[in-house]
Amino acid sequence: MRISTLTATDVVAYRALMLEAYEQAPDAFTTTVSEREAEPEPWWFTRIGSAHDLATSFGAWKGSSLVGTVALEYSAKPKTRHSALVLGMYVQPQERGKAVGLALLNAAIAAASARPEILSLTLTLTEGNDPALRLYRSVGFVDWGTQPQAIRTDFGLKGKVHMSLALSRPHAEP
Repeated sequence: MRISTLTATDVVAYRALMLEAYEQAPDAFTTTVSEREAEPEPWWFTRIGSAHDLATSFGAWKGSSLVGTVALEYSAKPKTRHSALVLGMYVQPQERGKAVGLALLNAAIAAASARPEILSLTLTLTEGNDPALRLYRSVGFVDWGTQPQAIRTDFGLKGKVHMSLALSRPHAEP
């Protein structure tokens, strides 16, 4: 298993994996597969981003196959640029339970930590997704609230659990 920052050359594999994610785990995302299928190619390049841009995406590779991904979205706004959003986390079912999600999450945390202005990470997950909740808690994310009836699913309305992780920063000398 290899974890890497995704680049423009990975956009076809990334798009295919994310469309699979929206299809296979529709309750995990606030976007539908049909919405994402309609996105033009430039949207996907923007989502992948770059290590120095407002988005960075990471991929888990098994051989030449992209089997998992997670992304960070950074804010350009002065009042919120200290926090990054974790989104688009997905690992193919056959690769779950092999620490792929943990490796992806650790890569995202390391990348965010490398930016001195980033003090915290935030994310949401759909209520009832206990494996994801355990994963996020295992690296230090803390849940601090649930937005009730946040998304409409085939099984009814579900809440979104809000979580955050404070990044460790050295204390400045007085």
